[in-house]
Amino acid sequence: MPKMATKAADNVFYKARIAAASWNDRLGSREGASEVTGIDRTRLANIELGTINPHPEEVLMLSDTYNAPELQNHFCSHLCPLGIGTISPIELEELERVTLQLISAMKSLPEVKDGIIDIAADGVIDAKEKPRMEQYLEVLDEITNKAQTLKLIYRKQFGKQEV
Repeated sequence: MPKMATKAADNVFYKARIAAASWNDRLGSREGASEVTGIDRTRLANIELGTINPHPEEVLMLSDTYNAPELQNHFCSHLCPLGIGTISPIELEELERVTLQLISAMKSLPEVKDGIIDIAADGVIDAKEKPRMEQYLEVLDEITNKAQTLKLIYRKQFGKQEV
């Protein structure tokens, strides 16, 4: 059993490697992970310690090797300058919970659809319509986030197959 890293214990890349070590012993150490991924052991340590950000190609490599598609979302939503403001973070949750949350959010879709049609009918979102539109966008964001979470769960279970 590999020794637990105390400084990197909360790092998402470290946690993914340790989780992957349960089915691939070589990933139990940074040395072994380095051999499997081709990423230098010292660089891997610095990524896990949070002292450097990984390159996108490294995130893809680690995500594939560790079967951890959540690393891609983490990178885009927390580390990528372009993604920070545009990509919502996704947390892996239980399938049942995500499904129920998605269905619950989708119940309001008819109202959202009608409201957006009403707002967009004149081609302009005026100041009076702005708060309603923001509410509708929040509902759509929640639905999008839950749908992306379901895709992440699927990819985690079945690998890189496109959904």
